[in-house]
Amino acid sequence: MPIPVSERVWKRREALRAAGLQPVPIWMPDTRRPGFAAECRRQSALIADSDRCDADLSDHMDAALEELEGWR
Repeated sequence: MPIPVSERVWKRREALRAAGLQPVPIWMPDTRRPGFAAECRRQSALIADSDRCDADLSDHMDAALEELEGWR
């Protein structure tokens, strides 16, 4: 007889807790939501146009974006 899913999940979570880990639920933006990409572009443009933009941070972000080319 197969072990019920709920029991397998419970065992897995207990093993993770025994390893010193804890579950942490987090809320993330829904990247599938209409307007998400446009809002990202809007906020990025605000940062790029800001006179307070840190050059090192900007270089780091540009490098990170190059690594994500074709990621979707």
